[in-house]
Amino acid sequence: MTNHKRIVINGQGSTDVIETVEEPIPVPQAGDVRVRVLAAGVGYSDVMAQHGGYPLAPKRPFTPGYDFVGVVDRVSSTVTGIEEGQYVAALNPAFGSYAQYVCLPPKMLVPVPSDLKPAEVVSLILNYLTAHCILNKKAQVKEGETVLIHAAAGGVGTALLQLGKLSNLTMYGTASANKHPTIRALGGIPIDYKSQDFVEYLRSEVPAGIDAAFDPIGGDNLSRSYKAIRKGGRVVSYGFAGEDFGGLKEMILGVLKIAVLNCRPDEKRVQLCATPSEVKKNNAWYRETLAELLAMLSAGKIKPVIGAQIPLLEVKRAHQLIEQGSVTGKVVLVCGE
Repeated sequence: MTNHKRIVINGQGSTDVIETVEEPIPVPQAGDVRVRVLAAGVGYSDVMAQHGGYPLAPKRPFTPGYDFVGVVDRVSSTVTGIEEGQYVAALNPAFGSYAQYVCLPPKMLVPVPSDLKPAEVVSLILNYLTAHCILNKKAQVKEGETVLIHAAAGGVGTALLQLGKLSNLTMYGTASANKHPTIRALGGIPIDYKSQDFVEYLRSEVPAGIDAAFDPIGGDNLSRSYKAIRKGGRVVSYGFAGEDFGGLKEMILGVLKIAVLNCRPDEKRVQLCATPSEVKKNNAWYRETLAELLAMLSAGKIKPVIGAQIPLLEVKRAHQLIEQGSVTGKVVLVCGE
């Protein structure tokens, strides 16, 4: 095979802006490795980028996708320590994972135990790295604390529930009512964000305030998460999705809101978690943490919730599932076997 297929976003709006291109298989530059992709992860950031609401996306046209798993297919002559045929996982901070072949530096590749399935591995990468960063680097949760998880039935939400359960956290999670069984099954206490005021509900359940809240929504939701935590509590913001696929304005206002909240004299603190940035600035943390998570997956301590597995060339359907909010857990693109 001399050609491969790659997905590109060439505009902003509905899934009509998503196209499949066929082109020569990329040749790795000096110092890079080529990977034959088996599965790629679909994240909310990809859907935001499709709608023009993700300011960190590359200039259009671009290939979305932060995370993938595959087999090393070709190694440039200057690379050592990695071999063709290795089973690897990666988070690519530059996007580009919706493709049959991807080239990138070997420092981004983490070996995967041979017993793990590609769909489970790719469901782990971005979501569980984000959850791990939120819990341990940012909020620094302690065993037995009480936390609030927004979008608790999503990819990051279900990862937070699973990792939080291992730390014996008391976990409240917002989601629509049809997703409450998933939250309960993962050890959380569900809150219906459509019919319940989560601030009032938590005040009745935990009058002194909860220890931490994890918020991917931003805006007024972030302010209300702040109200729900106790004096000295922590909020971790990991996105500004809002109600309409984000945008530059929402991001700027979100960062300003965090600064304003952190000026209040109540010992509460708000931090921002942007996993691709964390990966870029601290490769050692990325590699060590992903290897730890893969070992936990192999040992059966965690099990990603996979909402759908969809062929790469049916990517529009994958994005539509996330747009509709009808999927629980991670959406995976199957790129090859």
